[in-house]
Amino acid sequence: MAKNLVLTIVGHQGYIRHEDEKQYALQNDILFGAISQTYLPLVNMFHRLENDGIDFKLALVLSPSLCSLLDDDLIKSQYINWLEKRIAFGEAEVARLADDSDLLRNAQACLAKAKKDLADFTQLYSQNLIKEFAYFASKGNLELLATCGTFAFLPHFGDMTEILNAQVEVGLYSHRHYFGMNPEGFYLPFMGYTPGVEQVLRSYGFKYTIVDIRSVLFSETVPEKGIFSPVRCNLDNTTSLSKSSLALFCQDPDTPEDIVGENGFSSNPVYKNQGKDAAYEVPFQALVDSGLIEDGMPRIPSYFRYWNNSEDASYNEDDAVIQAHKDAVTFFESKKAKLDAAEECLGQSPASLLCVIDAKNIGQDWAEGCIWLESLIRETAASDIKLSGPAPLIGNIFSLQKITPYPGAAQGNSYGEDLLDSSNDWMIRYTRKMSERMVDLSDRFPNETGLKVRLLNLGARELMLAESGEWSKMIHDGYFPEYATKRFKESIKAFMIVFDALGSNTVSTEWLTKLEREHLIFPWMNFRTFSPKK
Repeated sequence: MAKNLVLTIVGHQGYIRHEDEKQYALQNDILFGAISQTYLPLVNMFHRLENDGIDFKLALVLSPSLCSLLDDDLIKSQYINWLEKRIAFGEAEVARLADDSDLLRNAQACLAKAKKDLADFTQLYSQNLIKEFAYFASKGNLELLATCGTFAFLPHFGDMTEILNAQVEVGLYSHRHYFGMNPEGFYLPFMGYTPGVEQVLRSYGFKYTIVDIRSVLFSETVPEKGIFSPVRCNLDNTTSLSKSSLALFCQDPDTPEDIVGENGFSSNPVYKNQGKDAAYEVPFQALVDSGLIEDGMPRIPSYFRYWNNSEDASYNEDDAVIQAHKDAVTFFESKKAKLDAAEECLGQSPASLLCVIDAKNIGQDWAEGCIWLESLIRETAASDIKLSGPAPLIGNIFSLQKITPYPGAAQGNSYGEDLLDSSNDWMIRYTRKMSERMVDLSDRFPNETGLKVRLLNLGARELMLAESGEWSKMIHDGYFPEYATKRFKESIKAFMIVFDALGSNTVSTEWLTKLEREHLIFPWMNFRTFSPKK
């Protein structure tokens, strides 16, 4: 019997784009840190595996907002400037730490990485990481899944079919635009499932999605093969047999805890302490003198980190790499044990186990995450367990067990409560009212041209940005909550100006042009996406 391990990496970034690098240095840093710690290392890892002849298979989600930022010339230029500032800071650090051999060794390693990141990004990959991901997808190493246009939590709009359609349609168009291919799978943001989503996904040609384990196990129909085989949705109200089923995979519930749980791998004392940065340890003037920041700016991370997770002990990279290899073996053996047990229960039926890994856990929250992932891939390649994407495991979809999924999410306590609690519940009344108005506008102005079309497209874009689940999550988590609130309110205000301008038949072209230039996401946006489907 075949045993398959499906590693699914989910990469998402809120649409944070600002020309003012001084005022928004901390916010811009979120993406730049992610590029250096996660996306560049992933691409480098893929090339190493390719060079070593390892035919790896992974599933990967890259959200439209992340792709838009990675493809943005302004962002590319800012990232290069960001790296150059850290190189200058690193050179100052090497001089400062000349008499401390342990910290000096780490400073030199951080400086070497910053220089390599700059060379890789500008020379090796020509500032085009999306092209690299698309290359490995074309080779069959990566199975790319589409996701919502702005990573909206769909259960909040479960009764608004036009909004579900718009989020899925824009996500699909974005995927085609950046990768030049039609995806078979669709990743529900936060794995938020609500009844009716399956109809929308099948109408756009998707074959499968991934849900939280409770959405399958809490079904009225008990899944005979548990989490070790895909199932299919019951779509009895569809009229076409070819569109009557959507396959569902559910995630292994232990993987997040294995990696970043209280006793997860990332908490091991030998690993790098991602919360202690040299930029917060040296005198403020030293940051100014090195050029990392200017007078009047707050301290920002330098990514020069010299300590491990134990109390004030210096980081030893060799020890951390050895531990990452050990943790990869531990993870592999735990998943293999599950698949071996499933094999005994399922007989001749193939068993699969799907593990969802947040891209933040590969480099950002866990510095050694990419080393661990590469070791895991190599360990699996040398075993009887096969790495696979989800699509090949579906086979004949009509042979899969049919269930009615239970509403749920892989967020909060399995129902996305933290995306709608006392800290952020004020937001949803605005997004839902805006959504109602956008649907109405698209129906009232179906054949408009010229300036009104620009207004309507801008309104659609601002609505989608406001619908992003990123803002409510940032507010709940206390992660730049003031900024998230500000960005959300800016989108609300912009939409209201559009709505009033259409009603009064007057608009400031200067304001319209300015906002179009600030938010370059979805340049192909067509407001008719929100029109009720006839």
